[in-house]
Amino acid sequence: MAGAIARSTVRTIRRLRLRVRGTVQGVGFRPFAYSLARTMGLSGFVLNDRTGVLIEIEGPDADRFPDAVRTEAPPLARIDSIDVLELDPSGGEGFEILESLSGRSATRIGADAATCAECLKELVDPSSRFFGYPFVNCTHCGPRFTITRALPYDRARTSMASFPMCAACAADYIDPKNRRFHAEPIACPDCGPGLSHRITEIAAKIAEGGIVALKGIGGFHLLCDARNDAAIDLLRLRKARDQKPFAVMVRDIDAARGLARLSEAEEVLLASTTAPIVLVEPRACELSDLIAPGLARIGVMLAYAPLHHLLFDALAERQHRPAALVATSANPGGEPLVSTNADAERCLAAIADLIVTHGRDIAIRADDSVMQVIGGAPSFVRRARGFVPEPIDMGSDGPSVIATGADLKNTICITRGREAFLSQHIGDLDNAEAIRFQREAINHLCSILDVKPAFAACDLHPDFRSVRIAQGLNLPVVPVQHHLAHVAAVAAEHQLSGLVFGLALDGHGFGTDGTSWGGEMLALDGHHWKRAGSLTSLPLPGGDRAAREPWRMGVAALRAAGCIDLAPRLWPGHSGAAQLTAMFERGMRLPWTSSLGRLFDAAAAVAGVRLVQSYEGQAAMEFEALVRNPVELEGGFAIRDGRLDFRPLIWHLAQHDLGAPAAADLFHGTLIAGLADWAKDGARSLGARRIALGGGCMVNRVLATGLIQALRERGLDPYLPRLATANDGGIALGQAAFARQVIMNDHASVQENRTCA
Repeated sequence: MAGAIARSTVRTIRRLRLRVRGTVQGVGFRPFAYSLARTMGLSGFVLNDRTGVLIEIEGPDADRFPDAVRTEAPPLARIDSIDVLELDPSGGEGFEILESLSGRSATRIGADAATCAECLKELVDPSSRFFGYPFVNCTHCGPRFTITRALPYDRARTSMASFPMCAACAADYIDPKNRRFHAEPIACPDCGPGLSHRITEIAAKIAEGGIVALKGIGGFHLLCDARNDAAIDLLRLRKARDQKPFAVMVRDIDAARGLARLSEAEEVLLASTTAPIVLVEPRACELSDLIAPGLARIGVMLAYAPLHHLLFDALAERQHRPAALVATSANPGGEPLVSTNADAERCLAAIADLIVTHGRDIAIRADDSVMQVIGGAPSFVRRARGFVPEPIDMGSDGPSVIATGADLKNTICITRGREAFLSQHIGDLDNAEAIRFQREAINHLCSILDVKPAFAACDLHPDFRSVRIAQGLNLPVVPVQHHLAHVAAVAAEHQLSGLVFGLALDGHGFGTDGTSWGGEMLALDGHHWKRAGSLTSLPLPGGDRAAREPWRMGVAALRAAGCIDLAPRLWPGHSGAAQLTAMFERGMRLPWTSSLGRLFDAAAAVAGVRLVQSYEGQAAMEFEALVRNPVELEGGFAIRDGRLDFRPLIWHLAQHDLGAPAAADLFHGTLIAGLADWAKDGARSLGARRIALGGGCMVNRVLATGLIQALRERGLDPYLPRLATANDGGIALGQAAFARQVIMNDHASVQENRTCA
C-alpha cells in the first residue's frame, strides 16, 4: 500500500515474583492463582512456603496480575501484603502448582467459616455424592482452627487424620481445578465421620419439646424450640441459668428478618462467613419471652454448619414453618464449653434429653462469637469462632510476648512480629476446668504459631489466677495495670503511636494505689502513662457482693449524695438496706471505688430496676434496655480537679419518682454529657485529640453511640475497639502491647512497671 508503513505492537514480556503474606494457606489460594494465571495466559508457578504463598508469573500481562490477586482472592483469604520483585524472563511455558517448601512456618491458618453456597447446593442435590452429608466442606468453608493440632496445616495434623480419603475425595483433593484442592477436612459419606443419630430423630426430639445436645464445629450446643416456653423453662432449670439471655439460631437471613428489625450492617454481619451471634432488636413474633427477659435486644445467628441446615430442613417439614432454636453453649456449672464425646456423656446427660455426637474430634474448642453494631460498624461482645486465630496488626515489630489476660472473660494473647493473636474466649478463671482450658489455649496457640514467647505480661492484681499463671511460665514478667491495658488495647489495634488519651470505664480493676478503679482518665505515651482523672469514688459495701447486689451500691450512692434518709422510701421492707443504712449512720469504714460499673448498679437500684443480679451486668443491661431518648439533667454532674462527680444525678433520681424508663433516659443522657465534658477538659489540659474508649461499660450501645457523637461534637477523635472486645476479653491485647513498649524501651524495668498514679 503506497505511502503506508505497517506497524506492529510489541508486547513486553515480564517475569514477576510475588510473595503473598496473610491468611493464604488452606483457603484455596494456589488453585486460585493457577486459574488466574492460565486465564491471563501467564506461565510460572505457585507454592506454599514458610511465610505464605510464593508466585512467579511471566507474560505480557504480568503487571496486571498483582492487582487481580488482591481484588479476586478467595473468600476466606486475608492478604496482609504482596511484595513484588522483577526478574529476568525465563521463556518457560505453562503454569504449575509446586510442592510446598518445608521448614518452620511463619504463616497462619484461617478461622472456621460458615458453609458456602456451593456446598449448600450439593447438600440438597440428590445427584451429588454430598447429598444430605452433614460434614460437606471445601476450601471456601468449613472448620479450620478448631480441627488443627499443629502446623503446617495439612490433613495429618488435623482431627481428620483418622479418616483416609476415598478415591473420589482423593481425586478432588489433587485436582487444581476443583474447589476441594487441598481442602484438608474433605470427606463424604464413604470416607468421613458420621452422626450418632439420624437428623429426623434429632428434629423429632426438638419438636416434642425436648432438649438436644448437638456437637458442632467448636463444641456442643444445647438446642430447644425457641417458641416453646416449657422447653426453655426446663433448659434454664437444668442448666441453672436463671435469667441470662439465650441466643437464637435460624436457617437463613429471611428467617432472621422475620424475627428482628435488621439494619443493613446487621444483615451483612449475620450473613458473613464468620457467622457470629448478633444483638438485634426483636419484632413482635412468636419467640418466647423467656429467651432474653428484661432486655431490649436478642442474640440471633444463622445456621453455619451443614448439620444445622439439615436440621432446620427437617424441622420445617415437621412443623410446616421456619424453625427458630435456642442455641446456647453447653457449659454446665460455669465451666468451659464441652467439646469431647466423653465429656458430653458425662456432663450433659442431666441437661439434655438427647446427646448427638460425631467422629470428627474438636482439636480446640471455640464458643460462638457475639457482636453488635455500634456507630454503623461491627463491635465485639465476645470474640471466638469465626475470628480466631486472625491476628491484629499492631503496626510495628517487637519481642514475642504472652499475656494471660484478666480473671473474668479471660483470653490470652501472643505476639509474633507485628501481629497480636488473641485466643478464643476462655471464660472466668474461677474453676479448675477453666484454668485447664486456658493452658490448653496457650499450648495450642504457641503450637500453631510456632512461637516461643520471651516475656510474659499480666494484671497488676496480686491475687489474680491469671497473674499466678503468668508467674508460672518461667519468663520475665511485666505487670500491667488493668485500665491501662484497656486503653493500650484500643491504641494497639488502631496503631496509635505517641500521646493517646483514654477513658477506661468498667466494673473493677486493681489500681496502683491499692483501691478499686473503674472510671479512669488515662494518658498513655509509649511505655509511660499516668492517671489523669477519675470518677468521684463511692463506698463499696460488701466488696465483691456489691457487684452481685446492686441495692448495696444504691445505699452507698445515697450516702455519698447526702440523702441516705431516702433509703426506707426507695426500698421499703428491705432488711438488708435498712441494716446497711444503720451501719453507715454509725460511721462504718468501707473500701471505695471509682467504678462506673458500680455507679450503673447504684442508679439501677435507685430507679427500682434491679436490686439483685443473677448474672454479671444484668442491672446495667436492663437499665439500658429501658432507654428511649437520652436526656441530660442540667447540673447533674460536676467536674473538679480532674474528678467527675455524678452525685447530683443520684440525688435527683432519689428525690423524684420518675419511673424506671424516665430514670434510664436521664441517667444515660447525663452520663454521656458528663463523660464528654470531662474528656474535653482532660484532652485540652494534655494537648491531645485522640481518645481511646475501653472497658466493659463501652459494650453498652446507648452509652458508646452517644459518647462517640458527643466527643466528636467537642472536637475530639474517639476510637472504639473494633477488632477486640471493649470488655475484659480485650485486656490481654493491651497487656501484650504495653509490655512490648516497656521491654523495648527499658529492659531494666521488665520486673518493675513504671507508673504515675
